[in-house]
Amino acid sequence: MKNITKKLIIYSMVGMMQIGLGASVIEASSPIQQQDDQDQDRHEAENIENERHERAMERRPNESEREWVERQHRENERHEKKLWLIAHAIIS
Repeated sequence: MKNITKKLIIYSMVGMMQIGLGASVIEASSPIQQQDDQDQDRHEAENIENERHERAMERRPNESEREWVERQHRENERHEKKLWLIAHAIIS
């Protein structure tokens, strides 16, 4: 009887250790997945902003050279600011 009780206690402890280890692994992997999701979202936002920027930089019909250069300057400032905000996860 004592032998069965010892084995029962040992197997119970081993089972609890495995459950504890499994829970630790699950908890540790959660932040990694969240970081991957954030990186993917950031890259997607950067791609959208880059495409918008390319379209905005094109010269428009009936736009003078001076107006175009001024608009490009303003657009470059806006683009750099938007990319900074995206990189620092202030907006998505």
